[in-house]
Amino acid sequence: MSRMEEAKRKYEDVNIPDELSKRMKETIEQKTRTMHRERKLMKIKRERLLIRSGLAAASIVVIGFTAALNTSVVFAENTGKIPVIGTIARILTFRSYETETEELKVSVEIPSVEMIAEDTNGVADAINEEIHNLCENYAEEGVKRAEEYKEAFLETGGTEEEWADHNIEIRVWYEVKAQTEDYLSFAVMGSENWTSAYSEAKYYNINLKSKEVVTLKDILGEEYAKIADESIYAQMAEETDKNGTEFWTVEEGGFAGISENTKFYVNEEENPVIVFEPYEIAAGSAGTIEFEIKK
Repeated sequence: MSRMEEAKRKYEDVNIPDELSKRMKETIEQKTRTMHRERKLMKIKRERLLIRSGLAAASIVVIGFTAALNTSVVFAENTGKIPVIGTIARILTFRSYETETEELKVSVEIPSVEMIAEDTNGVADAINEEIHNLCENYAEEGVKRAEEYKEAFLETGGTEEEWADHNIEIRVWYEVKAQTEDYLSFAVMGSENWTSAYSEAKYYNINLKSKEVVTLKDILGEEYAKIADESIYAQMAEETDKNGTEFWTVEEGGFAGISENTKFYVNEEENPVIVFEPYEIAAGSAGTIEFEIKK
């Protein structure tokens, strides 16, 4: 059983007191929708800020990386365990830590991309700065959400003893999706075991030959949107027929076609895989939904 599956099982096994009102559930659902809209706006602002401050941030990251490598035994040990991809790039655990109180547990593992080649177009430095901010911000926001959830839980009849049984855990980590001759693809992920509504993933796809972050257009060509849309609509229909998954209509906020900001990763077959988070194009019970676009 994966950690994500285990977290989901723990959440589903939690006994919510009968006094937990329908109004609270509706409020959480409404806040979930609002959160997803706000998250998209925050990402746009973050990307713009990154462009303006990329050069200065790159210097800070390089200095911090060198200091960590020279002073941290754990960090140095981790660097030796990470595979090198064609002697061009590798993923390192830049920083990992855990904090635990009576209220909750926070576990954070921050990755770092190291490009072995001398001329890397500054790609690794910019990505590393964004990753660090993403991980730290998710952990901080997760703690705030847990505090708000506890307040609502107690206000609707829950007790401190019942709350303690929740064993709230906030986790930030990363997963390598593909290590091929041409691509390095990985995801930075965040989750909270008390709900799947706030899970988040940011995907990074690097062309190891051009040393550039690749887009769907780079992989699928000029008609990438048409190619991906047709494939996704066909797969959605198959999923509905096979498993009964109900996808939201465009009017309900469902899939309306991909864009330059659509999330994807590159798999080992070097095909792009489009990713939709819970509540993005279907009910949260559908979980994270993925569509492989075969070239």
